[in-house]
Amino acid sequence: MWFRLLGPLEAVCAEQPVALGGTKQRATLGFLLLQPNRVVATSQLLKALWAGDDAPTSARKILQNAVSGLRGALAPPPGAGQDAASLLTRAPGYMLRVDPEQIDLYHFYQQVEAGRTRLAAGSPEAAAQLLRDALGLWRGPALADLVETGISWPELVGVRNARLDAMEDYFEAELACGRHHAVLSELETLVEAETMRERSCGQLMLALYRCGRQADALTVYGRVRAALVEDLGLEPGRDLQTLQHAILTHDPGLTLTEPPAGDAYVIGSRGERTPPVPERVPVRRGPAAPERKPVSAVIVRTQLRSEACDLEPGDVDGLLEEVAAIIREKFEWFGGTAAASIGSVSLALFGVHGDSGDDAERAVRAALAIRDGLGSLVGPLGLRGLDISAAVTTGEAIVRYQGVDQPDLPPLVSGALLDECQSLLAVTAPGEIRVCASTRRATEPVIGYDEDGSPKGGWQVLGAGQGCARLHAIPMVDRESELEVLRVLLERARRRATPHLVTVMGEPGIGKSRFLLEFERRFATPDTAQVQFLVCQRQFAGMGSVAAVQSEILSTYCGITPDDDGVVAVAKLSSAVRRLVGGDEAAAWLVSRLRPLVAGSGPAGDTVAPDDIVLAWRRLLAEIALDRPLVLILDDLHRADDALLDVVEDLAEFAGPVPLLVVAAARPELIRRRPEWGGGKRHVTTITLDPLSDDAVDRLLELLSSAQDEAKGPTRRFWSALLDRAGQEPGDRRRYVRSLLHLDPPRSVPA
Repeated sequence: MWFRLLGPLEAVCAEQPVALGGTKQRATLGFLLLQPNRVVATSQLLKALWAGDDAPTSARKILQNAVSGLRGALAPPPGAGQDAASLLTRAPGYMLRVDPEQIDLYHFYQQVEAGRTRLAAGSPEAAAQLLRDALGLWRGPALADLVETGISWPELVGVRNARLDAMEDYFEAELACGRHHAVLSELETLVEAETMRERSCGQLMLALYRCGRQADALTVYGRVRAALVEDLGLEPGRDLQTLQHAILTHDPGLTLTEPPAGDAYVIGSRGERTPPVPERVPVRRGPAAPERKPVSAVIVRTQLRSEACDLEPGDVDGLLEEVAAIIREKFEWFGGTAAASIGSVSLALFGVHGDSGDDAERAVRAALAIRDGLGSLVGPLGLRGLDISAAVTTGEAIVRYQGVDQPDLPPLVSGALLDECQSLLAVTAPGEIRVCASTRRATEPVIGYDEDGSPKGGWQVLGAGQGCARLHAIPMVDRESELEVLRVLLERARRRATPHLVTVMGEPGIGKSRFLLEFERRFATPDTAQVQFLVCQRQFAGMGSVAAVQSEILSTYCGITPDDDGVVAVAKLSSAVRRLVGGDEAAAWLVSRLRPLVAGSGPAGDTVAPDDIVLAWRRLLAEIALDRPLVLILDDLHRADDALLDVVEDLAEFAGPVPLLVVAAARPELIRRRPEWGGGKRHVTTITLDPLSDDAVDRLLELLSSAQDEAKGPTRRFWSALLDRAGQEPGDRRRYVRSLLHLDPPRSVPA
């Protein structure tokens, strides 16, 4: 279905117009289309449909009837595919779920952005074509039929201004191409309607001057100045005043003496030529002089497992691109700089922007997080996983920064350190992480290594060492009230047999993962065995399909390992289900529906509908919770796709009367994507984690000092090394302790 807002409101399905009903029904659709995939409160819709206090007492009923009518109008005909729009009830109002590609306004914005990009890059010819195509989507004022009935929404003002801005960009591109005669008439029309838009007035003055009409150009300036002074008490801006002076003095810079060769430059509103980078783009300076400095380098290589060999090349490329995005994010999460990504190899640098004393440690932790997070990745295309290998080296390298005007560009690094890292990666087997001798020495207190290593072959990383477990075993500070909320909600779910969804919200690096670990550690101990925890460790980031997460949770509960073949996996599933479900028929139904999650597709022709899988999985969770109160933990939920978010959000509503607590951690991006998340629902709670105060960090430092005083042997050496690395200056100590708390904790719960 295709929606047209740039003119009278229209909906087209299979090249046939869709009947949208009366004015109120059309206005409801138009208002929702201006805010697609967002929840619009009922109160907002009522104000949009009736101005001021004109709403009748039956306004809500009229709106409900309009929504009902739209649902019928938007229902796709048989065989129309899965791209139909749907109008959903979402507290506190409604949401129109629609692919933005189906809305002409979205295409307008895309085309305009592409045109501006080409214009900024010095390609006015290409920019003019893109902007011309974008403006060609307009068939009149936006929602012209509704505007005629008296509709006047602030959202329409924004759309109208976006069109005017695009027109001015188009005129700028055409003027840069020397086509002042072609746009003169359109410019005169625009300036007559919009007398106080200085940019278009300047463009008209330049076009008139180039057409030999100097007096007319100065008249335009006089008109706009009079309007500004009379209505606003303001003089024209500096650019317009400069242009007027240039016209008076016949500045040679106003004349376009030759067309732009290969779109190499742009002519501005004052006629100046800007080669080869437009004025609006920051001028790039050359790289600074190279310097030698200590850094840690990480090279990660990803390889598809053999099960993926039957995928199409395009599917493989898409998956590897998503994997590369996850790797970059993990590098940045641990404070590294993603320097390059070529094919299946990604490079990151730690310490290029200042030595923090723990660069080697953060580099190794980043490699561990990437390997452990992606090693069991299951994609929506049936990809069983990836093999990850990584190498880490520490030492001096030649670093060249790419100029103060380009702070976002990664520095250029060269030297023997990178060669050593590549050589180390060459002898690293899939699934392994190897480090050089310098990296090992810097990280031994907190990282465990295989003792059978050598300077040439490096040392294999076994995982977070005992020091990491010691660090995360320290009691949390300044989080007791939030943990108490979770305890109360867990007790409530147990006693009342009521499911509940808790979202732990917080900014990146604030300690959400460690908070979840602390909650799990406190309530998953043997003396509280009446509560069972299922933890999803999946890295979502675009690959968190519903089936993938269901598969991981189901495999965890049934004890299915990656080495189990399909027969063994189904046997373990059947055994677990029959322990929970009494009747053979009910157990057989569950196993048949859940089989694809643990053993792939069944016999030929034996397919299971996705809805049946979701229903069976939901029922099994209910049975697990009835057997023993269940806590389901999911981290980084903001990375999940919409389908998975729907499943998680619905658990608290449709799981039934069972003791189930779903605890999910997410960044604020989740609310920006789904403003309606949890809104207005009875069994939903959001806990927001605030940054630790300086007093809280100081208390933690006291705990560290006490741990050092009471410890002996290796444990005492660990705490001493940790505190020595923190330094003596209070600010440095606090920053270092915060960085430790923000590192991803080990998933296993320390004893």
